[in-house]
Amino acid sequence: MHHTARKRFGQNFLVDREIIDAIIATIAPQSSDRMVEIGPGMGALTRPLLERLDHLHVVEIDRDIAAHLIGEFPASRLTVHVTDALRFDFSALGENLRVVGNLPYNISSPLLFHLTSFASRIRDLHVMLQKEVVERMVATPSTSAYSKLSVMLQYRYAMEKLLDVPSHAFRPAPRVESAVIRMLPRMSSELQAKDESLFARIVSSAFSQRRKTLRNTLGSYLAREDFAALSIDPGWRAQNLASGDFARIANYLGNKVGR
Repeated sequence: MHHTARKRFGQNFLVDREIIDAIIATIAPQSSDRMVEIGPGMGALTRPLLERLDHLHVVEIDRDIAAHLIGEFPASRLTVHVTDALRFDFSALGENLRVVGNLPYNISSPLLFHLTSFASRIRDLHVMLQKEVVERMVATPSTSAYSKLSVMLQYRYAMEKLLDVPSHAFRPAPRVESAVIRMLPRMSSELQAKDESLFARIVSSAFSQRRKTLRNTLGSYLAREDFAALSIDPGWRAQNLASGDFARIANYLGNKVGR
């Protein structure tokens, strides 16, 4: 099938066989796995996955590509969901779901947060993203790449960068390098924040002005004595706190309100 990549869908098709083989090896699919691929495109990962799986689900927004996949593979092997992954209900596919895909870079962050809402049903994710985004995801506190994205995703997942993917591995070649990351949802017992909406608001406030100290960014939440009770220096900045620190702040505030 000849298909011209559509910029509005963020399409860059993986064509490097060595990279494809390396990704499949890291995923290590087993025949009975319940797996969904986001953005199958020209089938670079779809075909080798189907060589190992009894059945595969794919989510594809491009109707022309979807029609081609439906024509190439029997419905008994491949189910094609023709829709926007940002709107797809991944819980409809059941429990212990394995998610794979070359995520469109223009929607990667909102798509990751959309998937997080189904984390309790997901076993693991192996996704390709812009390398810069992956580096932010796995960044440690007090480093330049550490950000709101780092905190929010590290709270929900244990993450590991697996391999770099050069731009020439795609057609058309993007202007950025890529990387593959493994994401393992944390057990509910590991999630420390009692009120996750409060946790998210505190993280957003803290990172709203990166160069300002916590005294300024969290001043509407915490007084001097609160910082002291939490053993947090008000002269620190948001990037100095780990996700667990933000959870402690949220729980402390929740307890104060509940008294």
